[in-house]
Amino acid sequence: MRQQLLRAGADELSYEIRGIVKKAEELQQLGKKIYWENIGDPIQKNLKVPEWMKATLIEILKDDQSYGYSHSKGLLETRKFLAKLTNDRRGTQITAEDITFFNGLGDAIAKLYQYLLPTSRVIGPSPAYSTHSSAEAAHANHEPITYNLIPENQWLPDMEDLYNKVKYNPGIVGILIINPDNPTGIVYSREVLNQFVAIAKEFNLFIISDEIYLNITYNNSKSIALCEYIGNQVPGIALKGISKEFPWPGARCGWMEYYNRNNNNIFNGLCQTLDNAKMIEVSSTKLPQLAIPKIMSDSRYITFRNQFNQRIEKRSNTIATYLKDIPYIHFNETKGAFYNTIIFKKGVLNDHQYLETDEMAIRELLKKWIHPNMPLDQRFVYYLLAVHGICVVPISSFSSSLLGFRITLLEENEEILAHIFATLRLSITTYIGSA
Repeated sequence: MRQQLLRAGADELSYEIRGIVKKAEELQQLGKKIYWENIGDPIQKNLKVPEWMKATLIEILKDDQSYGYSHSKGLLETRKFLAKLTNDRRGTQITAEDITFFNGLGDAIAKLYQYLLPTSRVIGPSPAYSTHSSAEAAHANHEPITYNLIPENQWLPDMEDLYNKVKYNPGIVGILIINPDNPTGIVYSREVLNQFVAIAKEFNLFIISDEIYLNITYNNSKSIALCEYIGNQVPGIALKGISKEFPWPGARCGWMEYYNRNNNNIFNGLCQTLDNAKMIEVSSTKLPQLAIPKIMSDSRYITFRNQFNQRIEKRSNTIATYLKDIPYIHFNETKGAFYNTIIFKKGVLNDHQYLETDEMAIRELLKKWIHPNMPLDQRFVYYLLAVHGICVVPISSFSSSLLGFRITLLEENEEILAHIFATLRLSITTYIGSA
């Protein structure tokens, strides 16, 4: 081409969570059954949407107005409803004007980082959720800046690591918190959350809190929203949506809530820019916005959410029985979201290990996939996929130096769930013992 087309940092836009699907599809062409543990889609894992929710949507669709444009920031009545839900938590108060809708949180995250100066950095957790880390790195033309979550300490953040990176990197303007966390499943205590705020306050930063899993907690845990602990100390943005909670991932309907925007002119300018960016797009997703107040205010909704969380808790405990006593891994009980991240202990993986298969076509695929110097957890993940059809995601692809993999807690079919994790247990011990 006459000129280079891609800016520096474009190669950071990777997404192994879906990228591994291409390899799984190669296996499907060979007739291999795939167990999709790579992505948090409850519908794909046999969840049945309640009939009353479907009936609510059908009623909305009978109204011709549901097919028209909505306000670019989102429907006013829906924003008022959501503002009240936030204000009922008796923390930082907001109005409908502090809420802006996006086409899913992926759109919100992309817009947020897009309008920051390339030299203004947001530090996030590692292991990182790829949508955040890739977007932040691409906007900065550099690899993401992260603070460590510690598997040996129940995935609690290394606050000393965070503090020092913020102190000695003046380009950092914000701290990202994912609570409940993807991919680790940790839910932060108020004490930990207050430490985040203290660091943000000391260095004049804002906080981004990804709360897409806010109401998905279990094992005697309950998440605390940003509005409940931020006070008026620092500005903040909460990222919320319905894709995981209803669940309705295909709706592509998420929103931002701005806290303390009027306390800081620079932060308020960012919020206004994000609003202006949505104005250019003319309209936000209307059908799911119309559904939000109707579904969330229905008395059956709380029952549905509680039952959904109870099923995730049961599966988390089932999975623990298969994996927690394997000597080669760090296994932590999850408290929220619907993932678990398993980390291999240092030194147990090498590039001579393998899983055996008699199928020549799969052997040939493995020859194509496996190459020298690839991350050792990715190597294990490819063998697991090729030999047993279990599709998980390597943790090295989550901007992490740790080696492991992420699984989901979503499979509704108990027999399939048992098969997946019995096979996974055997695969780990067989692979590590192979060389």
